Amino acid sequence: MREKNIGCCILWSLFLTYHVVSETPPSSKLDDVLVYTVATNETDGYKRYLRSVDVYGFRDNLKVLGLGQPWQGGNIKTSPGGGYKVSLLKKALEEYQFDEQKIIIFTDSYDVIFLSNLAQIIEKFKSMDARVLFSAEGACWPDKSLASKYPLATRGKRFLNSGGFIGYASDVYAILSYSPIKNKDDDQLFYTKAYLDEKLRERHQIKLDHKSEIFQNLYGAVADVELKFVGGKASLLNTVYNTQPLILHGNGYSKLSLNSLGNYLAEAWNPEEGCTMCWEGTTELNKTQPETYPVLLVAIFIEQPTPFLEEFLAAILRQSYPKSKLHLFVHNNVEYHQAVVDKFMKKFGNEYKSSKQILASDTISEVDARILSMDYCLTKGCSGYFSIDSISHLDNEYTLKLLVEQQRGIVAPLLVRPYKMWSNFWGTITDDGFYARSFDYIEIVKNERRGLWNVPFISNCYLINATLISNKETRPSYLEDNLDTDMAFAYANRKRSIFMYVSNRLDFGHLVNPDSYDTTLTNPDMYQVFDNKLDWEKKYIHDNYTENFNPDHTPIQPCPDVYWFPIVNEKFTKELVEIMEAFGKWSDGTNNDPRLTGGYENVPTRDIHMNQVNYEPHWLYFLKEYVRPLQELVFTGYYHDPPRSLMNFVVRYRPDEQPSLKPHHDSSTYTINIALNRAGVDYEGGGCRFIRYNCSVTDTKPGWMLMHPGRLTHYHEGLRVTSGTRYIMISFVDP
Repeated sequence: MREKNIGCCILWSLFLTYHVVSETPPSSKLDDVLVYTVATNETDGYKRYLRSVDVYGFRDNLKVLGLGQPWQGGNIKTSPGGGYKVSLLKKALEEYQFDEQKIIIFTDSYDVIFLSNLAQIIEKFKSMDARVLFSAEGACWPDKSLASKYPLATRGKRFLNSGGFIGYASDVYAILSYSPIKNKDDDQLFYTKAYLDEKLRERHQIKLDHKSEIFQNLYGAVADVELKFVGGKASLLNTVYNTQPLILHGNGYSKLSLNSLGNYLAEAWNPEEGCTMCWEGTTELNKTQPETYPVLLVAIFIEQPTPFLEEFLAAILRQSYPKSKLHLFVHNNVEYHQAVVDKFMKKFGNEYKSSKQILASDTISEVDARILSMDYCLTKGCSGYFSIDSISHLDNEYTLKLLVEQQRGIVAPLLVRPYKMWSNFWGTITDDGFYARSFDYIEIVKNERRGLWNVPFISNCYLINATLISNKETRPSYLEDNLDTDMAFAYANRKRSIFMYVSNRLDFGHLVNPDSYDTTLTNPDMYQVFDNKLDWEKKYIHDNYTENFNPDHTPIQPCPDVYWFPIVNEKFTKELVEIMEAFGKWSDGTNNDPRLTGGYENVPTRDIHMNQVNYEPHWLYFLKEYVRPLQELVFTGYYHDPPRSLMNFVVRYRPDEQPSLKPHHDSSTYTINIALNRAGVDYEGGGCRFIRYNCSVTDTKPGWMLMHPGRLTHYHEGLRVTSGTRYIMISFVDP
């Protein structure tokens, strides 16, 4: 089935009008060649068509029929139609009806890309010994019963497609005058009957381009073509017939494949220069003139419990875009996050041009919230609508500015889960409407190919031109059948032939993974080291941790073979203490300990084990990833990966419970001891004394780790806490 694209002219207020700059020299002007197309609306597909015309230098030869007029050819998305195109072309060719020299090229526009200049197209046409040449496809449409009447084709596609043809004006006009046609009649059926009229076919030497020497129709033939880079430029090869098509038509259900190929063809992208198309139609916002920036709405959606929400909000706040040009809309659908959102809005909401919040207690659905946010955008006179979900972290502070400068109807920054292939776009879609991996997906996600990519699905973070929202024909929809909001949004845009782009021209940010986020836990971000390692490290690892590995850095030794490293920050230490105190089941400090095999502890402390708060696997991973490299740095020659530890626990010292610990050896190869609060502030006294060396460490710092040998050499004791409460984290590694 063929489709008629609909759309509207998409312009940013204060933005530059669409233009194309091609470095390709235009082909010599051919005065006897006219190129016709029909386009009633300036859709994204039409703009792409014009771009390819400009790239190959024949805009002066192009005649666009019906532009700005109502479409009168019926709904060819769902049924045959398109006779209106025939009527328009016939009227346009009346003045050339007797011209036997002028060559006419007709193509559709919304789903067509030129791959060559006119000189090559005409040269190929003249070599095929035809007066009129139609493109060919493998399906007999719209009347399958006519298949038996077609001449046999020894090789190639057998059936006529009306989306592209070339011929001499007098012969083309004769075909157009073959029989009457109404605007809502089917154009392909009209041309098919003309071709099947043997006398007409022979008189005007009508042929089909069976082997796609000029016209390549993609429907039913996507597997026949292959993208090639020749001489640093992208070209299309038909591998079945070993031809190089010159005009590409994404007829029927092949439009997504056309969009994908269109990311490269017509000099859009090449390995040497990258994305040449990316710069076309862009503008630059002058940072010294913030008053000229377009007004935008930033619409934040917190629809599920999300790790690292404070960091997400902080990244939005850091965007280098004048807040005097930003309205803020927040929909929080998670009661757990309300305190964080309220704190953010109270502290920063007044910095924006305006702000509006929908609370979790308002029980407004996500769909309704998205509709309300678009309405809010329009009431505030916004030029753009920036939608961002809480899993989207904008690490690049210029993301919003760069997206505006890109000037596309809908554009998303590429966001990927770190160390994964999960991103906020799909490269292609299966026949049943779900994710499929395109030929270039991995290279795009890994930033091995940088550019601006026309894709069939984006989610989580994108900028929409407000003119799309204000037009009911193009307004984004989040309610389509039983689809979730992301699927509905992309489906509605595809249905309306509105292009969605994802950009990885620069690194913009990343996605967090919310799948394992458990808000029943105390400080659940602490448990995200597996699924969101990058964010976990940013939040909890000490700023100076990597300095430990600087070759010019000498590890601190407060006592012989006792090493002192910054490893976690105070946010980590504070939250770990909160986890333990929320759990509250401290041991009684006696030798009887039912948590241990045998039930006996030789050197008891008041403590809580990591496995009691479901943190044992996370802590063992911490030992492997962050402690082991430090051990290998200072205790050279000892390797054990992963390290083992059966005893991982937080100890609490205070005068009214257990203020100190008797001298002892640890049952470990080495021990780590991380201070969790501040000496001299949270408690007085305390510390660790290594008896053999008569050396004590008392000025411990939160987040700094002592590491020392265990069983033999470092007999030690815990010094008395005289006031307050001291917390330390202990692991006996490789017992």
